[in-house]
Amino acid sequence: MAKATKTNAARLLDRAGVAYEVREYEVDPDDLSATTVAGKVGLAPERVFKTLLARGATTGPCFALVAAHAELDLKALARARGDKKIALVALKEVEPLTGYIRGGVTVLGARRRFPVVADASFVTFDRVAVSAGVRGAQLVLDPEAYVRVIEATVAPIQSC
Repeated sequence: MAKATKTNAARLLDRAGVAYEVREYEVDPDDLSATTVAGKVGLAPERVFKTLLARGATTGPCFALVAAHAELDLKALARARGDKKIALVALKEVEPLTGYIRGGVTVLGARRRFPVVADASFVTFDRVAVSAGVRGAQLVLDPEAYVRVIEATVAPIQSC
């Protein structure tokens, strides 16, 4: 695989002084699942976090970080956001809202800055992986530093 160009997400981490490691992997467009990505970057699925975009009935769009093997608990996310109801944003809306395509969505460098809720498990590890903002690359970093940079709320929002 050719050397990757530094992504906007990586540049923003550089500016914030956050250390990270880029782990590249071969992309299979027929299987973009986070659990597959976890295997390709050599990390347990509970340490690789997918970035999902949801929309609250009153609070609007927000990002949710949940582990690769887990499902987003929409009721728990709604409670964390102080909303009555939240639903995932339709895939066709993700790129126009974030600037990222499925399999490459990340909070850093998104077209618009939306609130972020990270599952409580996110900060229980010394290192986690999140998308680098492109398919085929993950950023492995300190979860506490990432939470600080993205100004995330931490709450239990996933179910296994």
